Amino acid sequence: MAAGIPAFARVVAFSMMVSAPAQTQGNGKALFAKRCGGCHALDRDKEGPRLHGVYGRAAAAVDSFPYSTPLKNSRLIWTGENLDKWLAGPENLVRDNDMAFYVESADERREIIQFLKQNP
Repeated sequence: MAAGIPAFARVVAFSMMVSAPAQTQGNGKALFAKRCGGCHALDRDKEGPRLHGVYGRAAAAVDSFPYSTPLKNSRLIWTGENLDKWLAGPENLVRDNDMAFYVESADERREIIQFLKQNP
C-alpha cells in the first residue's frame, strides 16, 4: 500500500481482503442451491449427476449416471477453468451434451466453483 494512505484505511482494506473467502463460501452454497439445486445435489443423482467431488474429477465419471455420449468422449477434467467454461455455456464446451442451463454471471460462476472445490 502507498505510504500516503492513512494507517486506518490500510487496516480496513486488509480486513476486507481477509474476510472475503468466508463470504464466498456462504454465497457459493446459496448460489449452488439456487442455480444448480433443481437438477443437482452433492450427495445423490437427480436430473443431473451428483456433484460431490466434481472438482478435479474426469467428466462423465459417476457410474450411476447416464451421461451423453459427447460428454463421455470429451476427456475433460473438471478444473476451475473447465467448470467456468461449462457453466458459462455447456454447448460451447461440449457440443450435443444434455445440459442446457448456464450461469451468465462470472462472479456467480466463480462462487459456485469455489463451493464445489470445497466439497471434494
